[in-house]
Amino acid sequence: YVMLSLLISVSSLLILCSYRHCCRRYMIGRLQDSIIKGYSVQTDTEMCPINAIIFHTKKGKACANPALKWVIDAVDHIRNKALKIHQHSSQGRKKKTI
Repeated sequence: YVMLSLLISVSSLLILCSYRHCCRRYMIGRLQDSIIKGYSVQTDTEMCPINAIIFHTKKGKACANPALKWVIDAVDHIRNKALKIHQHSSQGRKKKTI
């Protein structure tokens, strides 16, 4: 009985901790591209009530509506930046192997 109670308590705690990290509402306004360092995607699940793009900045995280144009543009900007870095890195490796 004690083990079962402990298991239920630990499971409940893990669920509450993961729920705490979910976006439950969107930010108001927009972020400047210069402060965005990266992003992650949240999909609506039993634990997280909304779809969101979570922008990572030096000051923390911001939850944004993935349907807004500025959010789509910011994600595209980050992806393009990553693609350029990847292409540059790939070219550098090819030169070294020749």
